[in-house]
Amino acid sequence: MKKMQDRLLNDLKGKNIRLSHQRLKVVEYLCQNHIHPTVDQIYLSLKNSIPTLSKTTVYNILKTLVEAGLVKVITIDNNESRYDINTQMHGHLKCEKCGRIFDFNIQFISFSNDELKNFEISEKNVYFTGVCPKCIENTSQDYRS
Repeated sequence: MKKMQDRLLNDLKGKNIRLSHQRLKVVEYLCQNHIHPTVDQIYLSLKNSIPTLSKTTVYNILKTLVEAGLVKVITIDNNESRYDINTQMHGHLKCEKCGRIFDFNIQFISFSNDELKNFEISEKNVYFTGVCPKCIENTSQDYRS
């Protein structure tokens, strides 16, 4: 976790992005909370420790991080943008019960579709929805009670 944070901070410096206290705190939050947070989640988690923080500032910091290629925006539900510190190619599954988003590895290189052979692909995303093992377990316990 500390390694990732150090790498991100070095990348920010390398791209001449000023390391303000608020930016550092957002980066730290993302590195410590691999939950694919929304702007609201980040803002609510940091507002007590940074009283001058606004939601607009969080949006702007995330926009800067996305433009720098250090964070990815994922949109599984049409009305909700979430932020992923893991910029490597991978898929996501959103649990329909608890709302958590899980990462999973997928071999994008071997994934092909003849119907898209004349297209230029700029981004690949794989999103699944389903029920996570913990929610399945909780549901089966409810039936046993």
